[in-house]
Amino acid sequence: MTGTSFLQRKNTVAILFGLLLMLCQIPGNAQPQPPRPNKVYNIQTMSFGAIFQGFSGGTVIIYANGSRSSTGDVILAQMGFAFYPAIFEVEAPVGTIITLLNGPDATLSGSNGGTLTLHLGDASPASPFIASVAPPGRNQVRIGGTLIVGNPMANPVGAYNGSFTVIFNQQ
Repeated sequence: MTGTSFLQRKNTVAILFGLLLMLCQIPGNAQPQPPRPNKVYNIQTMSFGAIFQGFSGGTVIIYANGSRSSTGDVILAQMGFAFYPAIFEVEAPVGTIITLLNGPDATLSGSNGGTLTLHLGDASPASPFIASVAPPGRNQVRIGGTLIVGNPMANPVGAYNGSFTVIFNQQ
């Protein structure tokens, strides 16, 4: 009986050793490298052009497609001052899902005093979108916004400047 149990143990060890060898030789699949971080380039700032404001104010809206409208007693002026949406270009691997997150409303300071509030609008393409241009090519993103204009006492005539935040989140 001692010999039989020794043989059984020897076979068990040989089988386990053979399994270990097979496991060591099986090619493994590792997790793919994480995607490269996307790169965002600021191509064009946002501009609302020239306007005339009445006593109660209103809004000026720049759409992602480049058109402009107003509400309240704000009149859109055609005085040679261009209006356009912000344009960014995103460099990311094809198939990357990119979600835009608009930051808080921005405060724009006037050259003659006063402040205006800028509320960021929709983007084109709409968020989220899938990167479709292979690097080094870039996917263009246009972002519009709404400018809240008060009365002439709160918002004297002048140039208003400021900055805003947009987060480009890759998934």
